[in-house]
Parts: sequence; structure tokens; C-alpha cells
Amino acid sequence: MGVRRSFRFLLRPTARQAAALAACLEDHRTLYNAALEHRRTAYARAGVSVRYGQQSAELKHIRADDPEGQARWSFSSQQATLRRLDKAFAAFFKRVREGRAPGFPRFKGRGRFDTVEWPRDGDGCRWDSQPEHPTATYVRLQGVGHVRVHRHRPVKGRVKTIAVKREGSRWFVVLSCDDVPAEPLPATGAVAGIDMGVASLVTTSDGQHLSNPRPLAATAGRLADAQRDLARKERGSTRRRKAVARVAALHAKVRRQRLDGAHKAALGLVRAYDVIVHEDLRIANMTRSASGTTEAPGRNVAATSGLNRSILDAGWGVFLTVLAHKAESAGRKLIAVNPAGTSRTCARCGHSARENRLTQADFACTACGHTAHADVNAAINIMRAGLALRQAAQAA
Repeated sequence: MGVRRSFRFLLRPTARQAAALAACLEDHRTLYNAALEHRRTAYARAGVSVRYGQQSAELKHIRADDPEGQARWSFSSQQATLRRLDKAFAAFFKRVREGRAPGFPRFKGRGRFDTVEWPRDGDGCRWDSQPEHPTATYVRLQGVGHVRVHRHRPVKGRVKTIAVKREGSRWFVVLSCDDVPAEPLPATGAVAGIDMGVASLVTTSDGQHLSNPRPLAATAGRLADAQRDLARKERGSTRRRKAVARVAALHAKVRRQRLDGAHKAALGLVRAYDVIVHEDLRIANMTRSASGTTEAPGRNVAATSGLNRSILDAGWGVFLTVLAHKAESAGRKLIAVNPAGTSRTCARCGHSARENRLTQADFACTACGHTAHADVNAAINIMRAGLALRQAAQAA
């Protein structure tokens, strides 16, 4: 059975193509903001809610009035931009219904809109547009031309959608492919629970510790210097734009390092274990702002902020997402369990007390005297909880 996967490749545009890509991105940003203003104005003045279908129908008139601008680009890519706004409003109304912070859709500044999507291969875009070329791969984009792609691995499955993304001075193409063949690994018969941490990214129930590279901490000094340099620059100046690019490049490097570490750690686990049990973490809740509000200010703000920064630097969410994708492709079973009590419960006798965990690394049961590394003890509890869930599901 095939799965859906994304393939991301670096683009090698010429100077003229890079300018065309930038113009395409800017026109789609303008379209997004105009559609948002249309919705806001219609509701404020007449109480009318404008939907995607109405705005999509107006596209042909917009293109006819702007032949040298909006009409240069693919109609379907502009529809995708309008759908993106529609999804933002759908998410806003969902948050309102659930009583969460609404977060009304915002206008996109120049640095806040970096992706254009073509919903179907062959409609305004074409992957591998020059298949007869002996050494290079190209993607054709309407209004831009045939752009060379640095294809570092083969594309599998059927190309469904194509997106172009700008990161700093680099351009990437992202292919979303259906029917990508799964690559099941041979069974090992091994089961493991994993405990997520800050000192070690992952600790397994059999005592293995996977190191946490902490890319943000390693780059913190250079990033702080770049941000101080940025703060001194005059707004709107060329020097400020260059300083912004330097800060963005450092953040992009940290992001790539974190993703690379997640892929390597997840691949090692998927190769070693048939069943992997992990904590069902609510990372957004765990890293909520420590400062609180004016009415209810936070406590231990500095310590909590430091812990939040360490959790985000570890990249738990990125790691769990990558692990889920690799487990699906490899035919492994992934089980998420409630982490409540796993760090303070004795894996030998089951006694649970806060006093059992002496320090961040040491566990000593006050009932039976069992001692162990605190993360290994927690990982064993996580594994047992996952196996109990699986057994209950099989019995049902």
C-alpha cells in the first residue's frame, strides 16, 4: 500500500528566473492581502460573509484588468492562495467555537509570505519538464520557465502538488506525492518505550541514550551578535535588509540541523524496534509563555523560559513527526500514551511519589529502594503502558 510523502529539492534559478520567482511570490501575497481586505470590508460594512467560491469567481476579472501582473501566473496557483486564506478563516472560526484564543487572519508582510502552490502537476507547472536531458532535472513554472532542480534523490510515487518556497536567498521546490511505495523493514521482535528529554533527546527502555545536539544553543552567540547588529540598523535601509538576511540564514541553519538530527535518531529507532511507545506530549501547552498576564503574572519566569527554550531547541515535535512518517513507511507500530506519572512511578514495584525522583537524572524508590536512571525508569513505564493499550485494543 502506498503512502503520501513530500520531496524537497533546492532550485538553481538563473538571475532572471529568480527575479520572476520573487515577482510571482509578491503578486500572490498581494492577492492574499486583497482577498483578506475584501472579506473584512464586506463584513464590516454590510455584515456579509465572503466565501472562497465568490472570490475565485472574481479571479478572471482581476486577471483581465492586470495583464502584465496577475495574469502572468497560473490560475490554479492563485486559487490555491485563495484557499489558503479560506483555511485560515476556517481555523479562526474553529478556535472561536472551542473557546481558544481566536487569532484573526492577518495581512501578510513581505517576510511573512514565502510559498506558492500549484495544486496539480501539469496545470501551470510540470515536474521533470525536460525528461530528455541527460544529466539535469527541470521544473516548468508558468511565467518563470524551466528552472533547474538539484535532485539529490529519486522521486517516488505520483506527483500530486508542486510548491515553491523561498528561504532567505534560496529557493526550494516541494513535491507532494501519492502512492509512494512503503519500504517495510525486516522484523526484529524488539519493543521499546522512549522518554523525551532535554539532556538526551531520547532515552529508550533498554538504557540507550540518543544525544541532543541542541543546534540553537550552539549558534546562540552568533545569533545574539547578529540580532544586536540588526537592532542598530535604520529601518528601511539596505544595511538593515542585509542584517535581516544574516539572522534568517542562522535560523535556517539551526532548523536544518534540528531536522537532520531528528531524521538520524528516528531512523535508528525504526531500524531497531518493531513497536515504539512514546509519550503523547502537548508541546504547545508545555512551552506556553512563562510571563503570564498583568492580572496573573508568571512565577519563576527566568527558569521556566530557559526550560521552554531547551524543549523547543530539542525539537520534540519535529522528531515525533519524522518518527511517525518513518514508522509508517517501515511497517513499524507507533503507540502514544499518556505521560502522566511515568517519571515518578517505580518500574519495579509501581509505587508513585514525587519524592522518588531525587534529581533530574536519579530515581530512587522510597518504597522498595529500587534505583535507576530517571529517564530509563520512565521509558520502561511508558513501554508497559503502550503494551497494555495494545493488548486492550487486540482484546476488543
